[in-house]
Amino acid sequence: MINELELAQDHCRALRMGPAHLARGSGSGALAGSQTVIKDLFAVAGYGIGAGNPTWLEQAPVETANAWAVQQWLDAGADVIGIAHTDELALSLSGTNVHYGTPLNTRAPGRIPGGSSSGSAAAVAAGLVPYAMATDTGGSTRVPASYCGIFGIRTTHGRVPVDGLVPLAPRFDAVGVLASSGAWLARATGPLLPDFAEKPAARCLVVATDVLALADRNAADAVDDAVKAVAKHLDIETVRTSFADGRLQEWKDAFLARQPVEVWKTHGEWIEGNKPKFGPGIGLRFEMASKADPARANLADMAAEQILAAFEKHVPPGGVLAFATASGAAPQLELPAPEKQSLRDRTIAMTCIAGLAGLPAVSLPVASVEGLPLGLCLLARRGEDETLLATAAALEGLLG
Repeated sequence: MINELELAQDHCRALRMGPAHLARGSGSGALAGSQTVIKDLFAVAGYGIGAGNPTWLEQAPVETANAWAVQQWLDAGADVIGIAHTDELALSLSGTNVHYGTPLNTRAPGRIPGGSSSGSAAAVAAGLVPYAMATDTGGSTRVPASYCGIFGIRTTHGRVPVDGLVPLAPRFDAVGVLASSGAWLARATGPLLPDFAEKPAARCLVVATDVLALADRNAADAVDDAVKAVAKHLDIETVRTSFADGRLQEWKDAFLARQPVEVWKTHGEWIEGNKPKFGPGIGLRFEMASKADPARANLADMAAEQILAAFEKHVPPGGVLAFATASGAAPQLELPAPEKQSLRDRTIAMTCIAGLAGLPAVSLPVASVEGLPLGLCLLARRGEDETLLATAAALEGLLG
């Protein structure tokens, strides 16, 4: 818990509002005595939602109730001390924002924090709070966790109610949590799971060699080493397999066919009516979304069936699928556009697997490349969020 003096400081530029006591917790429960920040997509009573865009904020009504997830944390005793920056309407994995600036990645100075949950990740990485609320559509919790060297979980799609959350692509949107340790990740995520039941840590790590091969060579090698260390620490078996049967590009294409259709359905009318100013990359993605072909949207459902079938084929009960969270460490702030696009394309091919199939996924800060953090991503079956949380919590000794 941070003290009142530290509440006046946000050295990592993570927050649109705060640090200040924006909402007081119940005073009792699993999170009593702790403080957190909330991604600027969730309703916090008494404030408007900014969604990373000034035009959106100007029109935002003052919220009269908390988002469902926010209320669970307050009921569990947490105090909300900040509203954290997000990429515009959550449509980016970079963490940059032309309107509000880029939150600082204190674990990898001079590099992006990852997005779209950039402020939440930056706040946790800098020690402002021990955990923060995030979202994950195509990697917006997992990628910042990897880049900033912290823990992050994308919960099973549909398991945590999204009432009071500004959507992006509802078919993929899920509530996420970022945390400074595995113990905090488990402690903070538990109150968000309506039917939470403790489960043991993973009993087997199944390395998806084809997915891992999408990462930079040095990143893949680092994750391979991390898998060995995790398996040894947990005293569990490691299996290596080609998971996707040559369909990785097909799955990525399916995700990129469905997401823009949903994005435009969600925000198209508002964009056409208000013509907000977007950063170049965001503006281009919305323009492309406006032209997306709805007839191709069903490809995502076919891909989901294939992923779930592959999971049943390759991952034993109690096991988890393992590969790198992102294609490499956090890119430099001024990385040339072609290199940035390559990293993004390969990362989306990795992150979309959980999104398409609605699977829970955790990023663990157990790897590094040339001194820069890199996450190990573990995927479990739908509803087995607790397995991932127990695995994360069990790694405390490994991380020192």
